[in-house]
Amino acid sequence: MNKIYISHPENEQISNISAVIRRKIQEKTGGKAEFTNNTGWDVNIRLCYDMTIPDEGYQISLVDGGVEIYSSSTRGFLYGAGRLMREADYSGGVFRIGSWQGLSVPSKKVRGMYFATHFYNYYHTAPINEIANYVEDIALWGLNTIAVWFDMHHFKGIEDPKAIEMIKRLKGIFNSAKNIGLNVALFFLGNEAYANSPEELRANWEPGVNGHYPDGLGSHYHVELCPYKPGASELMLKWKEEVLRQFMDMGIDYIGIGPYDQGGCTCKECYPWGGNGFIKVCRESSFLARKLFPDIKVIISAWLIEYFAKGEWVLLDKALSEDPSIADYIMWDYNTTCSTGPDYIMEPYIEQQGSPGGIPLIGFPEISMFATKPYGGWGSNPQIPYLENMWNKAGRIIHGGFPYSEGIYEDLNKAVCSQLYWNEDISAKEAAREYIASEFSRDMADDILKAVMMMQATYIRRVRDENYKFMDRNSPYGDKVRFIIQDTQNVEEIYNIMSKADKKLDADIRIAWRWRVLYLRSLLDHELLNNEFMINEKSEQYLNELETLYHAQKAATSCAPATRRARQVFRPQ
Repeated sequence: MNKIYISHPENEQISNISAVIRRKIQEKTGGKAEFTNNTGWDVNIRLCYDMTIPDEGYQISLVDGGVEIYSSSTRGFLYGAGRLMREADYSGGVFRIGSWQGLSVPSKKVRGMYFATHFYNYYHTAPINEIANYVEDIALWGLNTIAVWFDMHHFKGIEDPKAIEMIKRLKGIFNSAKNIGLNVALFFLGNEAYANSPEELRANWEPGVNGHYPDGLGSHYHVELCPYKPGASELMLKWKEEVLRQFMDMGIDYIGIGPYDQGGCTCKECYPWGGNGFIKVCRESSFLARKLFPDIKVIISAWLIEYFAKGEWVLLDKALSEDPSIADYIMWDYNTTCSTGPDYIMEPYIEQQGSPGGIPLIGFPEISMFATKPYGGWGSNPQIPYLENMWNKAGRIIHGGFPYSEGIYEDLNKAVCSQLYWNEDISAKEAAREYIASEFSRDMADDILKAVMMMQATYIRRVRDENYKFMDRNSPYGDKVRFIIQDTQNVEEIYNIMSKADKKLDADIRIAWRWRVLYLRSLLDHELLNNEFMINEKSEQYLNELETLYHAQKAATSCAPATRRARQVFRPQ
């Protein structure tokens, strides 16, 4: 046991950061560390202002008996503490300061994480104090903004008891971010609406005029409004203002406005949505947000622009060139799934023409819903080759981003994205190794990294044939559901590496959720491979454990582990 003393400037947020340091050291030492009041200490951690350090940066200096973290800002102390704790040694339950010292300054200005707060996923159901700890954990990697979404379509207005409950949850998440000095962002979809929206004002989602939108809008709840119908824009602004005013007491730093998934309108007046009806909604929403929060930054999402209709990029570019006050940032991302996993593709319009209106670009990396169903249903989903490809193609042109998260199973992906935003010169592989070394084992980091690097290729699994029909009931497997891993080449090697590591790790690490979601992934893949891709008794136990870790007992089957409850969706017809 060793005694630790932490001194810092008198500031509420810095005091909260000091508490985060204490919590993390206690977790890493198995509760064996003792904190003292400047008498008889073994390790002295001092947080000190130095106004010459660039904003959000930090400097770590090793001194006799301890370490000093210098910064000019509250967040700099947070990020310096994160680096300090990643470099430290905790073997034998003793906290020992690592050897790294120096100055570190972030490369990107916007370093966010988007929590998709819906469908009874982790962010929708986990105890708020657990989410608060998680916000602190991922912020230590360099994040400066937490984003959430108030998904209107679940509710019948702002006074709906379930809406009130959700607002309370979102404010709880925001409080956990604000307590340690982070920014917060509230995302909307352009023309989203409540479940009981007026039918006469609703948007069209079917194939549009003159053959446009040949397949209609697939991700649409049919309650969204058309902004060109009399009274619809006013009603949507009223709803947005009601939501925004719920956060007046704590402030909102960013508002995000998206065109799709749900959302959009295929009518003649709105066509093409991303460069017409959506622009009208963005202009009005931006004006409203700036009126309520004068310092707010407005983000326009370009998610799925030109997926449903052509010509949207050109019109978006024209609108933002004529009126750049509409947005401060454009958020976009583009990926596809290939035979070995997700692939990153640069948006051709941006590659050729640059950012629409010259507005700074930020990314929207997909780190959750890759290449399988249910996503997250098999434990951790490391996507290191994908993130490496993304950064090589887009890292130099973006100003940061908001990775899309459905839960904790992509924790490793979050850390990698956060470090890429912090230091654009490192590789995704290097960032992944730092995560593994700090969370699990420095001695086994290279072996575990080897397994992690192979996990992307073995992640894709299918329960349907190439025509997206359920499996044939007349197959030799009867009505049993099979989750067929498409690339099985490295499944056994991953299993062997991870099983060997599990035997050597400290007991506290072995039972911690970060290791469990990664290790369970290797166990589940091994069982599927050796049981004709069907769930057996062992697999069921592993899936039930994941369900508990995710708090996913009521989660939509798309974002829940493939337990017996969730598998009912995959029954053959």
